[in-house]
Amino acid sequence: MAIAAPANNEPRINDRIRAREVRLVAADGEQIGIKPLPEALAMAREQELDLVEVADKANPPVCRIMDYGKYKYEAAQRAKESRRKSTNIVVKEMKYRPKIGQGDFDTKTRKVEEFLGEGHKVKVTIMFRGREMQHPELGKRILDDVAETVSHLARVEVVPKLDGRNMIMVLAPDKKAQAATAKREADSSEAGPDDGPAPDS
Repeated sequence: MAIAAPANNEPRINDRIRAREVRLVAADGEQIGIKPLPEALAMAREQELDLVEVADKANPPVCRIMDYGKYKYEAAQRAKESRRKSTNIVVKEMKYRPKIGQGDFDTKTRKVEEFLGEGHKVKVTIMFRGREMQHPELGKRILDDVAETVSHLARVEVVPKLDGRNMIMVLAPDKKAQAATAKREADSSEAGPDDGPAPDS
């Protein structure tokens, strides 16, 4: 069985650098100039940092003094973030019935809020059965209630419409509404609870 080779796209660091001399860049980005490798390594060690070959094709190669562990972590976070942005937004679905009880409605709507808070869109579906199809207004009322309940997190992207035996609505996270809500909550917690009027002396 072939053993996985280490990733070749990782830069050489510290003792793995093979050049005799390097063009050195300081941790703050300042160009130090061409230095013999041992001197560049000594400078990095003095600062308890790594010497990282950032441009191995240059002549001499460009090396930068940096915290390589931190650099790798930040690069991984950036890659993860760009992957997250490039992946299609997941559309979650929550199904309601026209004659749903208040407890069920609250539980499902809390889940909708959770999805929206995580940045997902939510397709809210009302499932009609049999004669319920004759009362689409019941479904519309529930969808309106859901939209109103989560208005601090979301906006209606697709207004309620009939789709076969179902009625659907799509909610999308609304960053402005979320920011306004967070600000209101922060303001109210700073104000502290209202102690009410002072008792008469």
